[in-house]
Amino acid sequence: MKVLITGHDGYIGTVLAPMVGAAGHEVVGLDSFLYESCTFGSPPQPVPALRKDVRDVTVADLEGFDAVCHLAAISNDPVGDLNRDCTIDLNHGGTVHLAKTAKAAGVSRFLFSSSCSLYGAGGEDWLDESAAFHPVTPYGESKLLSERSLATLADDDFSPTYLRNATAYGVSPRLRGDLVVNNLVGFAFTMGRVLMKSDGTPWRPLVHIEDIARAFLAVLHADRSIVHDEAFNVGRTEENYQIRDVARAVEASVPDSSVVLAEDAGPDLRNYRVDCSKIERVLPAYQPVWTVAQGVQQLLAAYQDVGLTEALFHGPTLMRIQHVRSLIDSGQLDDMLRWQGAVQPVGGAYNEVMG
Repeated sequence: MKVLITGHDGYIGTVLAPMVGAAGHEVVGLDSFLYESCTFGSPPQPVPALRKDVRDVTVADLEGFDAVCHLAAISNDPVGDLNRDCTIDLNHGGTVHLAKTAKAAGVSRFLFSSSCSLYGAGGEDWLDESAAFHPVTPYGESKLLSERSLATLADDDFSPTYLRNATAYGVSPRLRGDLVVNNLVGFAFTMGRVLMKSDGTPWRPLVHIEDIARAFLAVLHADRSIVHDEAFNVGRTEENYQIRDVARAVEASVPDSSVVLAEDAGPDLRNYRVDCSKIERVLPAYQPVWTVAQGVQQLLAAYQDVGLTEALFHGPTLMRIQHVRSLIDSGQLDDMLRWQGAVQPVGGAYNEVMG
């Protein structure tokens, strides 16, 4: 297939794009390159790509593609909370615009990177894909709105699928230090403190970014009839943890570290554990391989390899909110996260740009 991956230069995209290419597909990226300077370790593998905001794509951009894997979004709660209107505009409005444009261009498959965060304040019950939605952040709300809008576009010619990813972790050329497992290991490695910012009681499903990529490939390769207008919780049912248990696992793995509660630690409204049996049943080709324990070891090794320091860990390279604020404060981005002036060219022929 010829596959367009939006957000290919981001945390998950820099892992997904090479895996889709290795599976024999022709890959093209589309990204505004917001995090182009946020390289962790080795730079990403280059792919042909369009420098463009998903809110600005045209039919001409999407003609000739068999499928779109749509990752591009504000994917971080602090950044999402920075400007709710921007989050909804980019995540929901951008998704709807992209999907309608893809449909008009004759793209038949649309794989949407959704999130288990739309379950939000889900409580203690196990949640499958039929569970009620209780998003508690603009990010979670935007994913719910997007799924509902995409469903209205589903027909014989356009087939959306909703991959509700568990909370991601793992090493990437665009590593995010703000995700819970990555964050706890980072604190432990740089400061000797496994710093919990909640009281540790909330439940959270966790999934390695390589296993998210495997889910996208499983859907991409599946018969249309079994994934058409369907949602899948992406992860493994046994990989649901209370945050305090993740912290203890990090403490056990990182030498000379100990679990510490942040001064303002308290309950977290985001509390949900999800049942991932549907994806295992419907898509047997989906074979996740990572556990949180293995992910902690991978992250620790990567932090050792790059010589992660406290300054790097807390700085704009790994902390998305720091990076975005610096670009806004310097006038390179406006409040709607659009590049200003001639900072980023858009459209035109594909460029070998990545990293």
